Amino acid sequence: MKLRRNLLALAILSAASSPAFADIEFDVIGGSEISFEGLLQADGYKYNSDFLNLGVTSGASLGDGRDTDFAMRRAELVFKGKGPGMWNWVLGYDARADKFLDANISYRFSGFTTLKVGQFKQPNSLEELSSTKNNDFIAKAMTTNLQGVARRVGVSLGTGSDNWSITGSAFTRELTRNLGEGNGFGARATWAPILDKGSILHLGLSVVDYDARDPGSAVGTTPVFNGEGRARFRVRPDADLTGTRLVDSGQFTDADKIRTFGGESFWVGGPVKVQAEAMRTNVSRKLHSDYSFDSYYVSGVWNLTGETWTYKDGVPVTSLPDEPASGMWQLGLRYDHVDLNDGSFTAPSTVTGVLGGKESNWTFGVNWYLRSNFKLAMDYVKVSSEKYNTTSKSFVKDDPSILELRAQLNW
Repeated sequence: MKLRRNLLALAILSAASSPAFADIEFDVIGGSEISFEGLLQADGYKYNSDFLNLGVTSGASLGDGRDTDFAMRRAELVFKGKGPGMWNWVLGYDARADKFLDANISYRFSGFTTLKVGQFKQPNSLEELSSTKNNDFIAKAMTTNLQGVARRVGVSLGTGSDNWSITGSAFTRELTRNLGEGNGFGARATWAPILDKGSILHLGLSVVDYDARDPGSAVGTTPVFNGEGRARFRVRPDADLTGTRLVDSGQFTDADKIRTFGGESFWVGGPVKVQAEAMRTNVSRKLHSDYSFDSYYVSGVWNLTGETWTYKDGVPVTSLPDEPASGMWQLGLRYDHVDLNDGSFTAPSTVTGVLGGKESNWTFGVNWYLRSNFKLAMDYVKVSSEKYNTTSKSFVKDDPSILELRAQLNW
C-alpha cells in the first residue's frame, strides 16, 4: 500500500515539475517525419461499497483492501510517421495493459478520403474515438465500455468534408492475443449542420456487426474449449480499477452474431458542451431466444475559464488553456444508464430469459488542465443498481459511491 502511494505521489510530482512540451520529433527517415508521444495516468479510488466489495483484493491488479485502489491506469507510448507523400503510420503500445494500441498505415487520396490498414479504433463510438487524454471524465461511460468495439485489426475507407463523414471498415481480432475476437464490419456517418467557431452541432449514426467469439481456454488449463459462440456482457460501475461488475448477462455459449446500432450527438455553445450517445445490441443465439439490451449517457461540461472546443474527423477537440500558467478549469456532470435485462421473474423461482440487471450512475467531475501537458481530475460517482440474485431468488439493490482521482502527463 505504501509503495503504491509513493509511486502515485512520484508520478504527480514528476508531472507537475515537467515543463510544457509537444510531441518529440526524432528525425526524417526514408521521407517519413518520425515523432514520439506518450500518455501516463495514475489513478486513486476511495470506495464506499454497499452489497458487493469494489476493492480489488486478488489478481494482477491487486489493491490494498476493500476501500481503496491505487494503480497506473495507462502508460502509452506511441511512434508516428508522417510521409513520405500521402502515407502515414502509427505504432502504439500500452505498457500498463501490456497490449498494442493503434498499429497501422494509411494513405490519404485527397483532403478527406483515407484508406487505413492495421489495428485502429472501429467507427462506432463517439467517446471511444475521442482522444483519451481529453476524456471529460476519469472513466468512460458504461455505454462506451460495454458496447464500443474499440481497436481491431482490419481495413477501413473514409471520406467526407469539413462537416460530414462516412467511414466503413471490415475487421477481425485484436492484435494482442486473448483480447477482442470476432470477424465483422462497422460503419459510421456524421454530419455537423452547425460548424462555426465556438458553435457546433454534431449528429451521427453507427453500426457494428461481428461474430460472437472469445479467446477460449488458456493453454494448459482445463476444461479445454474454443471461443466459438461465446459472449458475455458486463461493465464496471464507472471505475476502471475495480474488478467488480454490478450488472452481468452471464456467459453465453450459443451466441452467433452481435449487432450494435448507435446514435450520437453533441452541441457546443462557447464554453459549454452537451454530449449524448445511445446504443442497442442484439445477440442472435442458436439454442435460446435472441438477447437484446441497451444503454445511453448524457453529459455536460462547462469550461469555467472560457475555452471552447473545435471539430476534427467527426469528434470534438479540447482546446489548450488560454492562460497556460493558471490552466483551464472544467466542471462536468454525467448520467449514464444500462439495462441488461431481457426476461422476467415469476415468484417463487421462475426466471425466463436473461436478467443481467440495471444500473444508473451520476458522475460529478472537476478537471484542471495545466499548461499543455498536465491534467488533474477528480470525480464522484453515485451508483444505483439492481440485479436478480440466484441465491436469494430476489432482486438485490447495490448502491455504492466512489471518489476518483487522476494525475496525467502527456506529450
